[in-house]
Amino acid sequence: MDTNEFFAPVRANTDSGNTASPAASDSAVGDSGPATEAANTSSEQSAAKPAAAKAERFPVWVDLHAPTPDEIHEIEERFGIEIPTREEMQEIELSSRLYDEDGALFMTVSVLTKATTDAPQTTAVTFILVKKTLITVRYADPVPFKTFIRRVKRSPSLANSAEAVLFGLLEQIVDRLADLMEQTATDLEGLSNQVFISPDEKNSDADHRETLRQIGRTGNLSGKAKDSLLNLHRLGLFLSTQARLKKDAKARLKILSRDIVSITEHANFIANKVTFLLDATLGMISLEQNNIIKIFSVAAAAFLPPTLIASIYGMNFEFMPELGWEFGYPVAIGLMVLSAVLPLLYFKRKGWL
Repeated sequence: MDTNEFFAPVRANTDSGNTASPAASDSAVGDSGPATEAANTSSEQSAAKPAAAKAERFPVWVDLHAPTPDEIHEIEERFGIEIPTREEMQEIELSSRLYDEDGALFMTVSVLTKATTDAPQTTAVTFILVKKTLITVRYADPVPFKTFIRRVKRSPSLANSAEAVLFGLLEQIVDRLADLMEQTATDLEGLSNQVFISPDEKNSDADHRETLRQIGRTGNLSGKAKDSLLNLHRLGLFLSTQARLKKDAKARLKILSRDIVSITEHANFIANKVTFLLDATLGMISLEQNNIIKIFSVAAAAFLPPTLIASIYGMNFEFMPELGWEFGYPVAIGLMVLSAVLPLLYFKRKGWL
């Protein structure tokens, strides 16, 4: 559970000609939960009521990370909305992920997380744009959120409005996907060299087990990245139909949509290359298996004549001229050796060995 509120930087009061008080302009970022409030005496509260009403500020971003039911209920009461449950966030229907409810925009997308591990995952994140506040509901901690929160704490101007925070988060998610696709492409180059390396090389993966595992992980990562990009593309189309967005927000949305299309094309290229490498690896395994079977087949064919000769002289018939012959044993051994060597030489000359 980690609930934070972020406030826009305080600006000068142009109506009265006075700037905001130092107490109101300390920080643009607040790390207190939604239920945290300052405690004052009754006399201080009655004296500060007019000033508090005049200086009341609403957060531009409320970030709900693994919220408790009490926190969700408090946010719902505070903003007059109904936050989707965790089960509803997992639904794939477009109408359940992108909709407008009483002027509040609800947008749920799949965000890639644990991308650098052997088991990358996607987690559902809901963006709720209500009045001048953005509410995010998430049950994981993806890298883009960590990065954007650090950036906001360094540069509070990045959170001067709810739309700015929304597009900042979306851009951070897209940048993260772009970095992952670039790294994945680099890893695939190494895998390609590993697949087609000569078996005699020192670094060759003879049984291709590790190569198959890496290809499977890369394919899993690219598939989840494409799923996240598809969700972001749908979100972009949904936002493009909203008249409430300002001109600069629409410009950022246009750039973001172009980036999503570009990264999606790159993800498709990676998916095709993963399929190619998988087929190539399985082909290499099949060739090695065929070589092993060929060796056994050649060995069986080469030792068939000696086996035939040994079988004949192992019949133990009473009347066999060679049994009483002084040189019968060495002649039989010589015939077996010769009948084995001649087929091997023939197979080698044909290139079958």
